[in-house]
Amino acid sequence: MILKFFELGKINISSQNLILFYGNNEGLKKEETLKLYSNSKKEISRYDEKQILENPQFFFESLYSGSLFENEKFIIINRVTDKILKIVNEILEKKLENTTIIFNANILEKKSKLRAKFEKEKNLICVAFYPDNNDTLSKLVNKFIKDKGISLSPMNINFIISKCNGNREFLNNELTKIEHFSKKKRNITYEDLIKLINLNEDFSISELIDNCLARNQKKTFNIINENNFNNEDSVIITRTFINKLKRILILSKKYEQNNNIDQTINEAKPPIFWKDKDLVKIQIKNWTTKNIEDLIFQINQIELKIKKNSYNAMNIVLDFIIKSCSKTSN
Repeated sequence: MILKFFELGKINISSQNLILFYGNNEGLKKEETLKLYSNSKKEISRYDEKQILENPQFFFESLYSGSLFENEKFIIINRVTDKILKIVNEILEKKLENTTIIFNANILEKKSKLRAKFEKEKNLICVAFYPDNNDTLSKLVNKFIKDKGISLSPMNINFIISKCNGNREFLNNELTKIEHFSKKKRNITYEDLIKLINLNEDFSISELIDNCLARNQKKTFNIINENNFNNEDSVIITRTFINKLKRILILSKKYEQNNNIDQTINEAKPPIFWKDKDLVKIQIKNWTTKNIEDLIFQINQIELKIKKNSYNAMNIVLDFIIKSCSKTSN
């Protein structure tokens, strides 16, 4: 059965206790998982698919052990793929009571057998978690400041969102810091945000991509040399790259229509932070719509490649950035 994430509060998880979460919005997944867990008195256990597949007997013994007086169980199985389907079928063959299991997957294509099973069967729940866009994140921030009685200008809201690179979990962490700070000062300024927000690693990545798209080779090389990026950063970099390219693609299409760079920048929604306007102008002029679409395709291919084999991931990503920075727009 397919549900939207906001419909989860309407279900009775005691009768429908096997739930598949899939998609790459980990921040929203955590929010909805906490809501489900907070509504129960169950003990929580976490597994990785690999652990279960390597020792399924241990998992099932843990799953069905305990007396009728034992606390209910709340289980999260992370990084699941179609390989877990056999385990799901075994659970369904037996009567599972007082237990909720969330199967947490990344992106599952339509051809996925696991996704198909959870979508089609009425006693199973399937929920997709798609990436946030600037509009959904903006609504999240505006609701937060309204609920907390905090004053933030539209430009400062846009600044926070731009530095989170579409990552809801990162945004929530920063909003928590702002909430603590607001107990001393309700009107939060740009200078306050600079001190509060964790801009180091994520800012370095954002700055790296911005300078690459601006074809500032010197600055791009400096950022690479000054930061100790590792293989774990590779997917963050590719995600940031894609998010920024999608924004530039929208602006580039508008620029091709009106041939007025200032109008394109000033009418952008959400608004571009004033300190970034000159840089974004350079980026728009550097890349045609076709160039940007080609880059997005290439980065998606690189991301797939490094997810399959992360051994040399960072070198692959940085080589691509250096090559892109040196390209000439056609």
